[in-house]
Amino acid sequence: MPVPDAEAEFAERRSAMVATQIETRGIKDRRVIAALRRVPRHLFVPEGLRHRAYDDEPLPIGEGQTISQPYIVAYMTEALDLKGDEKVLEIGTGSGYQSAILAELAREVYTVEIVAALSRRARDLIEGLGIANIQFRVGDGSFGWSEFSPYEAIIVTAAPPSVPKGLQDQLRGPGRMIIPVGSGFQELVLVTRDQRGIHKKNLLPVRFVPLVSTH
Repeated sequence: MPVPDAEAEFAERRSAMVATQIETRGIKDRRVIAALRRVPRHLFVPEGLRHRAYDDEPLPIGEGQTISQPYIVAYMTEALDLKGDEKVLEIGTGSGYQSAILAELAREVYTVEIVAALSRRARDLIEGLGIANIQFRVGDGSFGWSEFSPYEAIIVTAAPPSVPKGLQDQLRGPGRMIIPVGSGFQELVLVTRDQRGIHKKNLLPVRFVPLVSTH
């Protein structure tokens, strides 16, 4: 673990990240901003990259995967409009950073990762931080996690070619899903369910790793 002086420096850099990369770009949800200030992002990146943990960029975490740019984490989280009592499904645990942010904002988080080594590493780190409201599963995220469905919110952190029906079916009404979609060019899509059905809205162009699926 980093020494106390290093932790103070990381905290200062985290605060600067929120001020310069998050608030100035229009993120307004105070709960999201507070979560980004609290969660130690540097612990979720490889040790050799911790000096870049609060930079304005995605970073590799091994196994061909990345931790998203801080602004994208904030943007996608804000789009879910979490109030605190939701059950959230996350597809693509990755480093566990997004999972930890969600755990600050929702009642329960269920996170699915297809790469067993990443899931295990994230679980060990998150349990070490004392975060207790996240459940982990290794599996194909395109099928969701039906055992605990439906969910008030779903967040997907890798891009399928189209919105998987399995995820759409596990979204409660009213509910919100944020998901990058596309094979080459990708769009971040907000999927909402209400009493009239499913609605989709393109939000902004993005670049995510592909969603790995077994089918």
